[in-house]
Amino acid sequence: MIKLIVGKKGSGKTKKLIDLVNSTTESSKGNVVCIELGDNLRFSISHKTRLINVEDFGVKGYNEYYGMISGIIAGNHDVTDIFGDATLRIGSRNYDELADFLDRVSALAEDSHINLCFTISADEAELPAKIFEIAEKL
Repeated sequence: MIKLIVGKKGSGKTKKLIDLVNSTTESSKGNVVCIELGDNLRFSISHKTRLINVEDFGVKGYNEYYGMISGIIAGNHDVTDIFGDATLRIGSRNYDELADFLDRVSALAEDSHINLCFTISADEAELPAKIFEIAEKL
């Protein structure tokens, strides 16, 4: 299952993500991973959560982002949830590419029984309907 936290810059997406990551970490019977761009979440996310800065691995673009998520799942079968912040900055602002990425990770999530959640810094009206057919908006 894929969920999206959508809103313009400054609308509280990251705060909502932090609260969701921390509550999920407390209730999960497995491992929770949070992917970010930079180290803005370092002091806000529970130490029990695996926090990954994509800059440390040179991840740019949706194909590389998909590869990272695939690798996380392949490397640890105890992962229950993966959260991603700054999705458009990691991938791109090309909404067709975003839809393709979400479609690919959706299949991966279903096969692996993992919950995924991403922040999307855009007005909901700007996004194509296909995105909301793939993912649920929080």
